[in-house]
Amino acid sequence: MAERRHGIQAPPTETTIRSADWDGREIDGESHHRVLFQDVDMTELVDHRSSFEECQFRNVRFNVSVHEDAQFLNCTFSRCSFFDATFSGCKLTGSMFDGCTFGLLKVTGGDWSYVGLPGADLRGSTFHGTRLREADLTGARLEGAELRRADLSGAWLHGADLTRCDLRGSDLSTLDPREVTLKDAVIDPFQATVVAGTLGFDVRE
Repeated sequence: MAERRHGIQAPPTETTIRSADWDGREIDGESHHRVLFQDVDMTELVDHRSSFEECQFRNVRFNVSVHEDAQFLNCTFSRCSFFDATFSGCKLTGSMFDGCTFGLLKVTGGDWSYVGLPGADLRGSTFHGTRLREADLTGARLEGAELRRADLSGAWLHGADLTRCDLRGSDLSTLDPREVTLKDAVIDPFQATVVAGTLGFDVRE
């Protein structure tokens, strides 16, 4: 397992977009590299196949935005809001989130490997078929969330609250049930065998 990163180390930026109104805008195939987005309103933005690489987003509103096949590579998000935002088939590898809000976030497919979401309040969010390999979910609040068919191999889940979380179909091979809250979490029979094995049970028919 790769060493977990501590804290947010933002990449250097070369240009700045400040206090812009992108509310309701539609973008397709745009490319942004090392751009600082400061206080930008991206509410209801529709984004198709755009690329953001090593960008910083500070106090950006992504509420009700839709992103399809977009890339946010090694970006940092500070104090951003993602209420009812949708990400479909997007790649966010290596991106870090700090002090963000995520109410009703919806993620389908895509690659969120190595993403940093420590302490994130993801209650009610959905991740379906998403790759979250070695993602940092330390202390994350996932009560009532859905992590269906997600690749959680190597993910950091120490102290995470998975109360009533639907985990069916997800890779739980590195989940230690003694280090998370699992009250009323939903798992499938195969996962039950994996968890039992982690706890030291000898599972037999």
